[in-house]
Amino acid sequence: MTRSTFYWRTEDLVVVGLFAALSKVVSLAIALVGGGMNPFTLFLKNGVATALLVVLVARVGRFGVLTLQVLVTGMVSLLMFGGMATLFIPNLVAAFLCDCVIALFGGYRSIGAVLAGVAAFDFMGRAMSLGYSFLMSRENMGLVMMAAATVALGYLGCLLVGLPFGAKFVKELRHAGIIREV
Repeated sequence: MTRSTFYWRTEDLVVVGLFAALSKVVSLAIALVGGGMNPFTLFLKNGVATALLVVLVARVGRFGVLTLQVLVTGMVSLLMFGGMATLFIPNLVAAFLCDCVIALFGGYRSIGAVLAGVAAFDFMGRAMSLGYSFLMSRENMGLVMMAAATVALGYLGCLLVGLPFGAKFVKELRHAGIIREV
């Protein structure tokens, strides 16, 4: 079976599920080891989650991988925590748009296209959550500004830690033969 078929390989589906679970576990472990959600752990947690997302997208290398990852992660969050219900559909739309960005900028084999798509997805997700926070607490702009500072710090972690380390991990995993060139 070639990569151009409509059906997803079982291996790719398992990798998406594993990375969704790994991202949740690693983020929780970083927050617990770091003593809670202080600025350093927030920065690091977002960076590690973005690096894992870059590796996932490069590893699976199919159109729709971001959308499927958001679907799996969103369903797990909805079932386990009851959260993310209001941002579930907008995140799916953002993931689909970012899958289109990756395809437009050279496909899933180009690390630049993968980095651009993941950076755009992180930005869109954070912008939507800030927009939702603004709608819910627009009477108290101090809360919105505090949320904006927190989101900006998290996105800074994505840009400064997640994207460079994700690109480095992809390079090393390609060299090791774990991420195959097709």
